[in-house]
Amino acid sequence: MSRYQKDPDAIAKLSPEEFRVTQQSGTERPGTGPLLGNKEPGIYVDIVSGEPLFASGDKYESGCGWPSFTKPIEPAHVAEISDNTLGMVRTEVRSTHGDSHLGHVFPDGPRDRGGLRYCINSASLRFVHRDNMEAEGYEDYLDQVEDVA
Repeated sequence: MSRYQKDPDAIAKLSPEEFRVTQQSGTERPGTGPLLGNKEPGIYVDIVSGEPLFASGDKYESGCGWPSFTKPIEPAHVAEISDNTLGMVRTEVRSTHGDSHLGHVFPDGPRDRGGLRYCINSASLRFVHRDNMEAEGYEDYLDQVEDVA
């Protein structure tokens, strides 16, 4: 069994916006997420399960209004699901263990970095600064953290 799982206590502590996004597959308004402009070194984890999702070095400014990443830090922690809502075909991304709605992945990312854009809601993420990663049990990911350009 994974150490990461959907945590009822964490869900109970979510703000109304975090609950709407993660548990009801909502989307925060573009440009409003507190992690959009974050340029600190560290990792982004699921706000419900704590599973590591993205590294600061894979974050980039896409101009879409949501935090964007080129790839997951741990691909097994990000599930991709076909999403046919809103009259279009998209690929939803959810955390594997927390089952939180994260956002969507699109094939219009930087070509030199794999070509994907993981467009992620700040409301589904918790940022763990590099300086706190070891204390919070994420030391295995320290080698994947680099400063954001």
